[in-house]
Amino acid sequence: MSPRAQWKGYLQFGLVTCPVALYTATSTSERVSFHTINRATGNRVRREFIDSSTGKAVGREDQVKGYEVGKDDYVIFEPDEVAAVVPGSDKTLHLQAFVAYADIDDVYFDKPYYLAPSDRGSEEAFVLIRAGMQKKKAAAIARTVLFRRLRTLLIRPYDKGLIATTLNYDYEVRSADKAFEDVPDIKIKGEMLDLAKHIIATKSGTFDAQAFDDRYEAALTELIKAKIEGRKITVRKERKPEKVVDLMEALRQSAGVTGEKKRAPKRAASNASRPRKAG
Repeated sequence: MSPRAQWKGYLQFGLVTCPVALYTATSTSERVSFHTINRATGNRVRREFIDSSTGKAVGREDQVKGYEVGKDDYVIFEPDEVAAVVPGSDKTLHLQAFVAYADIDDVYFDKPYYLAPSDRGSEEAFVLIRAGMQKKKAAAIARTVLFRRLRTLLIRPYDKGLIATTLNYDYEVRSADKAFEDVPDIKIKGEMLDLAKHIIATKSGTFDAQAFDDRYEAALTELIKAKIEGRKITVRKERKPEKVVDLMEALRQSAGVTGEKKRAPKRAASNASRPRKAG
C-alpha cells in the first residue's frame, strides 16, 4: 500500500515544472503509547478545557484564540481573522538558490520529507532535476506554504528521489553563547591530546541506523508483556556514573595504557622517516 502524501504541489526549476508529493520521512506511530487511566475506577481519563475562573468546561465551539496584552487581559481573535493572515499559496516549491549542502548548519534542520513525482508524466522532469543536483553536488533552497505557514526547505538528492527538510527560522534557533559561556578556554596538548586522538582512531567506524536499537522501547514492550502475563515487575534503582577524579588516568585506561606503560601510543613512522636499505 502506497503511503499517503502529506502535501501535493509542484516543483519549479527554471521554466521546468513537475507535479510532486511530500511524504513524511519519520514517524513515531510505532512507539509504545499509554493512555491516562483513573487508578480508582480503571476508566480512561478524558481531557477537557476548563474556564480558569468559573471552573466550567468550555465546548469547542466556544473556544477562540487570545493574545495576552496584560495580566488576565486578552485580545480575542475569531477563526476567520486568524485564517485571513495565512499566506496565499500556489502550491509550488519555488527553488530560490542552489547551495553546497555543507553550507547549511544542521541546527536549522526541522523535519524531513521524501519528495517524489506525483504522476507518471512528471517523472522525466523530476529525474532531470535530481540528476542535475547530483552532478553539481548541490542542494536547493525552496519556499512554499506548507501546513498554513510559509516554510523554507532544503532539498537534496536522496536515493532515487529527493529529501525536503523544513528549516527553522533564524529567530527559532537560540544562540549558543549562553549555553557555552561557562566553558573555559583550555589548551589541550601533549600526551593527553595524543591519548584522546588514539581513542578516537581505534573507535572509528561508519554510521548504520539499524545498528542502534531503541532500548527503552524494547524495555517497555517487555514490561507490558510481563504485566499481561502477571509476572513480578522488578523496579531497579538508577545507577549514577562514577565521577572522574584523574582525567589522565581515565584516558590511559580507555586507551589500554596501564601499569608502567604510561606513555602515549607511538605514531606509525612515515615512509619518509624510515631508513633506506642500502642498494
